[in-house]
Amino acid sequence: MKEIISTENAPKAIGPYSQGVKAGGFLFLSGAIALDPATGEVVQGGVVAETEQVMKNIGALLAAAGLGFQDVVKTTIYLANMGDFATVNGIYGAHFQENPPARSTVEVKGLPRGVLVEIEVTALCR
Repeated sequence: MKEIISTENAPKAIGPYSQGVKAGGFLFLSGAIALDPATGEVVQGGVVAETEQVMKNIGALLAAAGLGFQDVVKTTIYLANMGDFATVNGIYGAHFQENPPARSTVEVKGLPRGVLVEIEVTALCR
């Protein structure tokens, strides 16, 4: 059985997918990009502003499922430029002070809406 997770505090899906799905004791969040939930537009300000917005969007979806960053067990970070790794890592790391999740980071040729960073999350449901 699966449960669809959605919230107005994170951007609406821009395609045929759900913001998140609970199934088998886990929460699977679709890749989060730097869309402002109020406008649906990409935030301006480069990789710092984008990463901060991505983490806000992830936090809102976790909260909608009754979870928090401490429940995240695996993430995948997609970067348009691996040269942004240290900057993204610093912002990302501030949300995982203790017992950080497993993680993969990959550079990709392109991301939706021309963004610089996308983060996908899997969390353990309590």
